[in-house]
Amino acid sequence: MKKIIYFALASSLLLGSCQKDFLDRYPQNSIPETVFWETPNDVYMAVNAIYATLPGEGIIFNDAAADIAHGQYGWESFATSVSSGNVQTTLNAGWNFETIRKTNYFLENVDKATMDEALRTRYIAEVRFLRAMDYAEKVNKFGDVALITSVLTNQDAFKLGRNPKEEVAAWVIKELKEVSEILPVSYGGGVGYEKGRITKGAALALKARFELQQNNFAAAAVTAKEVMGLGYQLFNSPKNDPAYNIDDYSKFVDFASKADSLRFIKALRSYEEIFYAENKGNSEVILDRQYIKQSQPNFFNTYLPEGGLKGWSSVTPTQTLVNAYQSFLTGDAVAIPSNEERAKLYKENKAEFVKEYKNRDPRFYATVLFETAPWSAATTAKNYVFKWTPGSANMSKTGYNFRKLVDPVAMRENLANYSNIILIRYAEILLTFAEAQNEVSGPSAEIYAALDQIRERAGMPKVDQTKYGTKETLRQFIRNERVVELALEGSRYMDIRRWNIAPEVMTTIYDLNNGIAQTRIWDNKLMLMPIPQKEIDNAHGVLKQNPGY
Repeated sequence: MKKIIYFALASSLLLGSCQKDFLDRYPQNSIPETVFWETPNDVYMAVNAIYATLPGEGIIFNDAAADIAHGQYGWESFATSVSSGNVQTTLNAGWNFETIRKTNYFLENVDKATMDEALRTRYIAEVRFLRAMDYAEKVNKFGDVALITSVLTNQDAFKLGRNPKEEVAAWVIKELKEVSEILPVSYGGGVGYEKGRITKGAALALKARFELQQNNFAAAAVTAKEVMGLGYQLFNSPKNDPAYNIDDYSKFVDFASKADSLRFIKALRSYEEIFYAENKGNSEVILDRQYIKQSQPNFFNTYLPEGGLKGWSSVTPTQTLVNAYQSFLTGDAVAIPSNEERAKLYKENKAEFVKEYKNRDPRFYATVLFETAPWSAATTAKNYVFKWTPGSANMSKTGYNFRKLVDPVAMRENLANYSNIILIRYAEILLTFAEAQNEVSGPSAEIYAALDQIRERAGMPKVDQTKYGTKETLRQFIRNERVVELALEGSRYMDIRRWNIAPEVMTTIYDLNNGIAQTRIWDNKLMLMPIPQKEIDNAHGVLKQNPGY
């Protein structure tokens, strides 16, 4: 099936005709507005250009701005500053309106083209979705924000203040509801109908996510339930040969039977392979950013592995994330040593030290590289195991690295990673429904069933309905399940803010030697990011800064 190709209209569209007068020729690196908005192909290319505004690798830095990951290079993103609490008004955490202007420009000009009206209407819905998605991100980071639905001159733009958060949030939800009623459930292929375009499911899934983020639990539960009826399924690896798993996990997991071992391996494969290039567009994917093979790689294979695997360790797990993974054998939380105890064992008794990583959720082994962790699939070298070498080039500062989102096939063959970046998947919808419905009415059979789908795919015991039989206990279970299922997918930044737990969890992080990996200080002003001071200066008093900055 053909993929969407993202065009840069200002630089990649060439005019094919020639003019007799050399001085009257159109520029060869752009197309004049007066001759562009004419054909269906013009509109097709314009829509595809706007798809390039979808989020990409940057989603991993949202988790690095929270408690479960560490972004060690301040020049790569805003995560290092935000997580440390050192946020100044020089920081721009995403206050720009380029996407809004692009979408508004499209919407004001698309009616000029001669084309099929049904297709035009659908293209408009796709672009409205992309505009709403951008506004949802702005509301979450900045609160009040200017709601712009037409193309403005620079002079007019500087006169704008900020619309109340509640008004913009209501507009986002209304937009997503309306476009969901226009967009198809799926696409059949061909120009303009490629797999990867915005679907009804994507619009409803984003709506459910945003309603949850605004603590509108009743609405989020209803919307998530609607997505659950659209036919998405959790991905399960089709690879059934036990020999496929070339690493021996028996030294980490006390398998009671061969069936236990097979369940573990199947779960590990199914979870990590969701994100592999070979499984692009699988049954779990609701929205992804597409990458074109041999032309447009993503950089997960560079950002995430350690230096010995030619990576940068840009974003690495913290001990907080490691602690969240429960027991594979019982489904309960595991005993966690203190930082001091861990450091002593790390220095003096590696065999005892490694016991902390035994019998964990298969998602732990599919997500985190820890001392002695095997990962032979990622290298041609035999019997690769992870070893933390503090201070060496491009090595983690926490003692851990991520393997989740890395494509080991590409790494082993020394190729770039062309896997799509999944922005919303079905597991998140199940978790959204579970959390929202629990907040509305407490535990129910529907909630347990949604959670148990995720637990079964992960090879974990079903939810203990006696232990987690109240709204409060189930709430904590669901929150932990969001951590281990959605790690590194960008949800944690907003989760710790909407749950009001940021002051508790945004504390200084330590490495395996109990040395400080990053000093972190929380200030409640960090519930929102600052408006860049230069934007306030340009507005000459119209824009007001967020509290505390």
